[in-house]
Amino acid sequence: MYKIILVEDEVNLSQIVASYLEKEGWKVRAFYDGKSALTAIEDSPHLWILDIMLPDIDGYQLLRSIKATSPEVPVIFISARDADLDRIIGLEMGSDDYLAKPFLPRELVIRVHRLLERVYKPAQIKNSVININPYVLDENKRIILKGRSNIELTSKEFDLVLFFAKHKGQALSREQIINRVWGEEHIGTDRSVDDLVRRLRKKMSELHIETLYGFGYRMTDQ
Repeated sequence: MYKIILVEDEVNLSQIVASYLEKEGWKVRAFYDGKSALTAIEDSPHLWILDIMLPDIDGYQLLRSIKATSPEVPVIFISARDADLDRIIGLEMGSDDYLAKPFLPRELVIRVHRLLERVYKPAQIKNSVININPYVLDENKRIILKGRSNIELTSKEFDLVLFFAKHKGQALSREQIINRVWGEEHIGTDRSVDDLVRRLRKKMSELHIETLYGFGYRMTDQ
């Protein structure tokens, strides 16, 4: 699971952005000032999202501290100030992307997806096989094997089991599953998730998928 640190002093905006990011299955820690966020550097997150204008130290100072400890970690700047100037300064200091306020949270999610894939995908390609005993899932080939037998799944069934496998042990809400498998524009009810899980259980009877009543589902080892 990707860990993301969000540093944004506008509480409402921070909560909205964090909500969108968490719907993607990412773990988000939010801070409202730079000094508090400094304590999270040692947590080695996969990505930082920084507002430039903060009430104490600014995003530039925070970026210097981050890069001094973890030069390879990607950073996205967000700011309502002079967009061109902030973008140039941020890129010169080592930021990977920039988004000017106001912005749509969904645009930020798309940028985060692309950045995480660009930075971390090469490592994932080398290990695209996930063992979910007794099944073996190959993400790149989009196949699931049990022994030598190929389990025939629809595209959405595969996306669902992949989502479960990547978040094993984590409670996943029906809303999270809908957003990942169907997309946020899906028109329908939670019933779609229940039907898909039922079909998956039928085809992969040895999967351990717990029903969390009133919430969603969780894949476990047993």
